[in-house]
Amino acid sequence: MTTVETAIGTAKTMVLNMGPQHPSTHGVLRVLLELDGENVVNAVPDLGYLHTGIEKSCEDKTYSQAITLTDRMDYLNPLGNNLVYCLAVEKLLGLEIPKRAQYIRVMMVELQRISSHLVWLGTHALDMGAMSVMLYCFREREEILKIFERFAGQRMMTSYIRIGGLALEPPAGWREQVKRFIDMMPSRVDEYEELLTNNRIWMARLKGVGYLPPETLIALSTTGPGLRAAGIPFDNRKAFPYCSYEEFEFNIPTRTESDSFARYLIRVQEIRESLKIIRQAMDKITDQGPIKAEAPGVIPPQREKMKTEMEALIYHFKIFTEGFSPPVGEVYQAVESPRGELGCFIASDGSPKPLRVHFRSPSFVNLQALPSMVKGQLIADTVASIGTIDIVLGEVDR
Repeated sequence: MTTVETAIGTAKTMVLNMGPQHPSTHGVLRVLLELDGENVVNAVPDLGYLHTGIEKSCEDKTYSQAITLTDRMDYLNPLGNNLVYCLAVEKLLGLEIPKRAQYIRVMMVELQRISSHLVWLGTHALDMGAMSVMLYCFREREEILKIFERFAGQRMMTSYIRIGGLALEPPAGWREQVKRFIDMMPSRVDEYEELLTNNRIWMARLKGVGYLPPETLIALSTTGPGLRAAGIPFDNRKAFPYCSYEEFEFNIPTRTESDSFARYLIRVQEIRESLKIIRQAMDKITDQGPIKAEAPGVIPPQREKMKTEMEALIYHFKIFTEGFSPPVGEVYQAVESPRGELGCFIASDGSPKPLRVHFRSPSFVNLQALPSMVKGQLIADTVASIGTIDIVLGEVDR
């Protein structure tokens, strides 16, 4: 307890634990709130309840084995995690990925972005008291998970993006399934906006809440929808294109209000932009062509070759038992995850296992903004602010 000066004289503040089991902290986040009545005087996030040691575990595995660990870091963006890790290893190896594989990667990570934003919108709406939106969002996300299951045999932790390309050829009938989804989705997004955007309660709960000026966001290294909601059009897909993103036509949505409502509008618009990218990617993906780079000793040979050629069988055996040894060096690769800049740093000492793997996770970095956002606001507004930062605790703690 400390004392604060109020309009009616000196008063004592109270420290309250919000979390780590509070439903609106979206995981095991504990926030120590110092309160003067219902007003937040100070907030201190307390992390580490979900520490998995993923980075250290990656250093104990071969480069290929570590891919399955990246899936489980940000469990709403497994394909994006696969992608940033594989791009970093490919940069280390100097591999050129076939265009067809690049376009399929773009399509899959944009589907993942929509899926992540749907979970965010549904759970955030539930935090604010709007239950129907959550049911609708999860209904649409289910269609995306069915697409993932068809491509990779797994709904969430797909490990579909591999070093050098992709795990499998796209399945039969995938075009019809993806087209059905992207044709249906715009009207569903309209439905969400109809329920929320001009809703008086929704606006009252979000407008002017969690405001931060652009210079503070930059000083805190914030990226993603939170930064774009302050009018700064930074997006790694445009600033540092990867996977041929420079060939795609799409906009970077921005607002200038920099509050919770602006962050909501940005994410809704990003769903629409991702649909445009997926449509373009589908036009670019040919029915024939390689999905893996040609690199014997690094990339496993085709299964048919492995079954019929002795040399291919030897390569297959060595890759999966010993791994491959990239040259000595360090690389950093960044992609645009649904939450902001997701970076991967890898240091190689020339052995089959990485010397150091480190991820720059946007959830962890963006969470720094929470204390500045909630100071002077009500406890109820803290819930709105945590929600619109959009954190995933698996990525915060790693």
